[in-house]
Amino acid sequence: MRGGYARIHLLVRGDYDAVMKRIPRGRLTTVGDIREYFAKRAGADFTEPITAGIFVSIAAWASEQRRGIDETPYWRTLKAGGELNAKYPGGIEAQKEKLEAEGHAVVARGRTNIRYYVKDYEKALFALD
Repeated sequence: MRGGYARIHLLVRGDYDAVMKRIPRGRLTTVGDIREYFAKRAGADFTEPITAGIFVSIAAWASEQRRGIDETPYWRTLKAGGELNAKYPGGIEAQKEKLEAEGHAVVARGRTNIRYYVKDYEKALFALD
């Protein structure tokens, strides 16, 4: 923070899509990692988290609509802690299938509110810098 004020960097949907397209097969990123990358690049303290989540979701759905043409590998972008994103096209099951096809193990956690995570996702993180 500078002078008591936080510097926030606002982005557009295409910025998120471009970064998500950089993640190679077998590698992963998180929405938080993408936000940190943009904040650091802009010299900001942070990027807006709600907008980030919306733009990542828009990139996923836009990719699904143009399937096979300029596809964005959105399934490689996870939520915090390596959690799968139920808001992606096809929900958890579709993301799980795509991740497992790329060699990742997906595990369930919880008893009543079951959530799905990529096991040891940290080992597969792609450095955005």
